[in-house]
Amino acid sequence: MRGLILRDVDDLVIGSFGIVAFISFFVGGVVTIQTALNINNPLIPQYLVGFATRQSVILEFAPTFISIIMAGKVGSFITSSIGTMRVTEQIDALEVMGINSINYLVFPKTIAMLLYPFLISIAMFLGVLGGMAACYYGGFTSVSDYIWGVQLDFIPFHLAYAFIKTFVFAFMLATIPSYHGYYMQGGALEVGKASTTAFVWTSVAIILSNYIITQLILS
Repeated sequence: MRGLILRDVDDLVIGSFGIVAFISFFVGGVVTIQTALNINNPLIPQYLVGFATRQSVILEFAPTFISIIMAGKVGSFITSSIGTMRVTEQIDALEVMGINSINYLVFPKTIAMLLYPFLISIAMFLGVLGGMAACYYGGFTSVSDYIWGVQLDFIPFHLAYAFIKTFVFAFMLATIPSYHGYYMQGGALEVGKASTTAFVWTSVAIILSNYIITQLILS
C-alpha cells in the first residue's frame, strides 16, 4: 500500500508542479498589471497593487482556480486510469483474487492528495512573486511599494481559510473522478466520456463548495 501511495503522490502532486508553477507565476503578474492599470487616481496609494494581488492570490486564485485546473489534469488522469482498468477487466480480476478494489485503487489516491495543500502553498508564493516580477520589469510601481502592500494588514486566518478550502477540494479531486472511473461501463470511447463528465462534476462541486465555505467562514 505504501508503494501505491508514493506512486500516486508522484503522479498526482509532484507531476503537477510544473503546470501549477507556470500558471501561478504568470497569473500573479497579470493580476498585478490589471490592478496597476486600473488605479488611475493619484490619491490612491501604489502599495494597494501588492495588497490586491496578495488578497486575490491567497483567497481565491491559488486554492480555487488552481483546483479547477487540477480537475482537468488530475481528475482526467484518475478517471481514465481506473476506467481503463474497468474496461480491461483488471478490477474484476482484483475482486476474484479477494482484493478490495475500492480500497486498492481509491484509498492511495485520497491519501496522496493530502499533500495537495503543499502544492497550493507553492502556487500562493509564486503568484505573489510573479506580481513582484511584473512590477519590476513593467515599472507599474516600485518593488518596495509592492512588498509593503503585500505585508499590509495581513490576516493569518485568511491562510487558514484557504487551506480549509484546499483540503475539501483535494478530497473532491480524489473521490469524484474515482467514482466516475470505477462505475463506468462500456469501452474505450466511454473512458473519454467518463473523464469529461468527471471534470465537469468536479468543477461544479468545487465552485459550489467554494461558495458555501466562504459564506460559512468569512461572513
